[in-house]
Amino acid sequence: MGDNLPTLEFPAAIVDLQYPLPNFRKALGGRGPVRIVAMGSSSTAGLGNVVAYPARLELYLRKHYKDDDPHRDIRIDVLNRGKGGEEAPQEVARFNDDIFADNPSLVLWQVGTNAVFRSNEFDFDEVLAKIAEGLARLRDHPATDVILINPQYVTAMLGDNAKLSEKMVSAIRAAAQEAKVNLFQRWALMRHWNEHNNASLEQLLAPDDELKLHQSDWSTMQVARALRSAILTATGATQRCPCLITT
Repeated sequence: MGDNLPTLEFPAAIVDLQYPLPNFRKALGGRGPVRIVAMGSSSTAGLGNVVAYPARLELYLRKHYKDDDPHRDIRIDVLNRGKGGEEAPQEVARFNDDIFADNPSLVLWQVGTNAVFRSNEFDFDEVLAKIAEGLARLRDHPATDVILINPQYVTAMLGDNAKLSEKMVSAIRAAAQEAKVNLFQRWALMRHWNEHNNASLEQLLAPDDELKLHQSDWSTMQVARALRSAILTATGATQRCPCLITT
């Protein structure tokens, strides 16, 4: 990937969340750790030389609540529960041990990629049913907010997989609407960068990923920045700081 990286836009219509995050906001007013659990597959777990988004998000949120909006009595912990190759059926089966046992105030669930990329291994309708089941369980947890994250816009999800990718993106949007939970539109945001900001697919991809599936360190950083902005805005942050980047 070249050094001449484009300037990216973060349209509020894509980045901003539909619902507030009352449980996360309440946790910020307490003491001790404020836990966020990141559930997902390899783009959550991390790959190779790419710093996975949960680690970046933890760093960004800790800095914000230390320097920009000081909350001296809390510490943001983003717990990475990503496992490469998994999809909703395997992830929902881990909810008790890998989400609810930590009593997080916010859950980020990245889902849908492997059902497209490895469609020969997953039944599309079963995955959608498990997404709906998982969202119902998360939504009904009394002290947890939810953000669903859809697939990454990268080479492996386009071409022959483009039609199925769009079907998955639409289905995830419908599932989030039905469950009345937030959706972080990673697919639309990365597509906007590619189509409107001249970010090439090569720049969005990890250079050493032969699968052409995983994001580069640069694009992962930008997604983490967008997610931070979305979380802060939904939590009610209003002060002028570099964290709030939507336009």
